[in-house]
Amino acid sequence: QVQLVESGGGLVQAGGSLRLSCADSGRTFSSYAMGWFRQVPGKEREFVAAITWDGGSTVYADSVKGRFTISRDIDHDTVYLQMNTLKPEDTAVYYCNAGIRPRTREEGGSWGQGTQVTVSS
Repeated sequence: QVQLVESGGGLVQAGGSLRLSCADSGRTFSSYAMGWFRQVPGKEREFVAAITWDGGSTVYADSVKGRFTISRDIDHDTVYLQMNTLKPEDTAVYYCNAGIRPRTREEGGSWGQGTQVTVSS
């Protein structure tokens, strides 16, 4: 089965950047559309970004559009989320998701453990 491991989270000042990565430690996910979600205490899980199985198209939440970039390295079974111009509102636990439906933003069935992103003012 697909085993996803996120990394790259941490503490950063507002305006800074972080790059999250999601690697498949089990089977390859080259045939899966991939995405990122985030969640903070007291709020529902929020869609962030998605990328098709071949990396040919992407979709973003309005809140991160123009600041975040999702990409993937199919050969190395890795998905990235480059986060620039970070805001305190971006503080959340970020989760990698395999099998997402990019057009509808429906989540897939495989999740990583999450990585904490904290943006200070």
